Amino acid sequence: MTSPDGPWLVVGLGNPGPEYARTRHNVGHMTIDVLARRASARLTAHRTGTHVAEVRLGTLPGGVPGPRVVLATSDSYMNTSGGPVGRLARFLGIGAEHLLVLHDDLDLPAHELRLKKGGGEAGHNGLRSISQVLGTRDYTRLRIGIGRPPGHQDPAAYVLAPITQRDMGEWDVTLELAADVVEDVVLRGFAEAQQTLHSPHDQ
Repeated sequence: MTSPDGPWLVVGLGNPGPEYARTRHNVGHMTIDVLARRASARLTAHRTGTHVAEVRLGTLPGGVPGPRVVLATSDSYMNTSGGPVGRLARFLGIGAEHLLVLHDDLDLPAHELRLKKGGGEAGHNGLRSISQVLGTRDYTRLRIGIGRPPGHQDPAAYVLAPITQRDMGEWDVTLELAADVVEDVVLRGFAEAQQTLHSPHDQ
């Protein structure tokens, strides 16, 4: 097993500000927080309009620290994420082939995780903004399922409503699993990580 060449840029989508910190729309941000904590790192403001931390994720055979990765969140709101993400990618010289975007997904059941490369944005404004700025959809995404809102609740209200304290424990587990998937991608590459994640597990 060889790790992919070159550093990865791992971006968690969400909205800035404490009022959005614990909402379903910010599960990408929250996964970045988990990864930063694992690496004992702190995200700091960057001139591209992002917060970033350069870390090494995971452990290679023999206990060698894993590949260099730049963790990032955008300082802009979700629907204008593309500007800061594009500026940061250009600043770092990282192309779409080494960009991994973590985002919430209404079309997946809550807590389900799926890796995807390229394809459409399924109405996700953050992905749409990134695709427009980069001029390509050929980047990797980790879809973090949040499920559909109950009853007739407006989807916009649902994704922006704070996660209840009762539900947060289950979300903490999901975010740790999402961070595991990110580590798998940067250590083993997209194809192997996707195969592992999407394979049926023994019951």
